[in-house]
Amino acid sequence: MAQSDLLYPENPRRRQEVNRLHQQLLDCLSDSFYATNKLTEVLNMHLGCRLDAIEMKRDGTIKENCDIIIQAMTKIQKELQKVDEALKDKLEPTLYRKLQDIKERENEKIALVQKVISVILGEATSAASAVAVKLVGSNVTTGIINKLVTVLTQIGASLLGSIGVAVLGLGIDMIFRAILGAVEKTQLEAAIKSYEKHLVEFKSASEKYHHAITEVTNTVKRQMK
Repeated sequence: MAQSDLLYPENPRRRQEVNRLHQQLLDCLSDSFYATNKLTEVLNMHLGCRLDAIEMKRDGTIKENCDIIIQAMTKIQKELQKVDEALKDKLEPTLYRKLQDIKERENEKIALVQKVISVILGEATSAASAVAVKLVGSNVTTGIINKLVTVLTQIGASLLGSIGVAVLGLGIDMIFRAILGAVEKTQLEAAIKSYEKHLVEFKSASEKYHHAITEVTNTVKRQMK
């Protein structure tokens, strides 16, 4: 037992909690990298985009990795905006509004986009139309992606941002020293509260993002059968 633990007997338990929360943060980051790469793959394959896959920077900080995802999402949003503007230009106003209407049936939206997608992309495939409907005619871009970007920005700007990703696998004591450099009870409690606060939002945003991308890929698979 460390000498400081005699003064703060709850510190070992708090260290364990810090370690657990760090691992959850790393899991959420990994999920976001994975989902973003899946989305990139779909956009490149079906909408003719030329987006690069991203990779977690293992020797970087949490902020650096958040920034990698944010930059990739910004590029994705720009590509989707191009498709949205093209659809708005090619479709009659009433038909474009139907595309944005969440009450309209998805199959009807896909059929609608199918009529003009060849003009936009140079070819017409039901899979491409489905991707456009799922990503442009929904709240994936305006809602889910924007929310995740906001959460990642907040995490990067918090005390978590400066922590190196690599220390997450080096054991509790190493994490403890890397994060705080001290053992006072108040600092550990403050760290735990900060992690918990950000993780609640990050988990929610990450899960919605992952679910949305899974829906897109599943829809594409159905259209290609």
